[in-house]
Amino acid sequence: MKTRKLGGLDVRIAGGTDREGAGQGPVVVLLHGFGAPGDDLVSLWRTLPAPAGTRFVFPEAPLDLGPLGYPPGARAWWLVDLEARLRRQALGEARDTDGVPEGLEAARAAIVRLLDDVDAELRPAAGKLVLGGFSQGAMLSLDVALRTPRALAGVVLMSGTHIAGREWAALYEGRRGLQVFMSHGQSDELLPFDITEALRDTLVSSGLPVQWVPFRGAHGIAASVVTGVGEFLNRVLA
Repeated sequence: MKTRKLGGLDVRIAGGTDREGAGQGPVVVLLHGFGAPGDDLVSLWRTLPAPAGTRFVFPEAPLDLGPLGYPPGARAWWLVDLEARLRRQALGEARDTDGVPEGLEAARAAIVRLLDDVDAELRPAAGKLVLGGFSQGAMLSLDVALRTPRALAGVVLMSGTHIAGREWAALYEGRRGLQVFMSHGQSDELLPFDITEALRDTLVSSGLPVQWVPFRGAHGIAASVVTGVGEFLNRVLA
């Protein structure tokens, strides 16, 4: 596995013909979640049954959460008050799907720069690039996918949720036909299942086909999700 900078971010690159990103295969960019280390999703490249020669790019989020009391290596794409979120949910307060997180715009710009460098240096063929992530990385992936005209083979959303609702609603039409994979744990205590299920329905009704993998479990990546993402990658990158 190779470590380098793309778009100003530290990234880990794996797969390809030499396990370090060589070759002309498709590219899958996966963004980790809030509070995870930069290498959190790297093991997926060994377990996902992706097309032969697929290259995987795992960027490290720019914000270091260590000074805020998180474990060493914890990163974020934007800051989140997790305690306040869980407190509101415990009280049954209304859940905001329209709010735009402070820091989302900067995170989006970082991923756009990253994808520019992926195109320039890894040179995936047209329509052979997939963007996705887990939790906060999934939210950011969908936000970028809706706002960029870049040709994407698909988007992978593992245990994400609905944010920036009013802004996203105005963007779905421009992405009709974009293939989406979504998964979510039915016992997710952090990002409620029903909100993601409603987002799925919104995407489908807006013309974005969704491969949906719910699972019995909490906030994580189940074995059925790994299988489902592999099936998705083989289909959209065929």
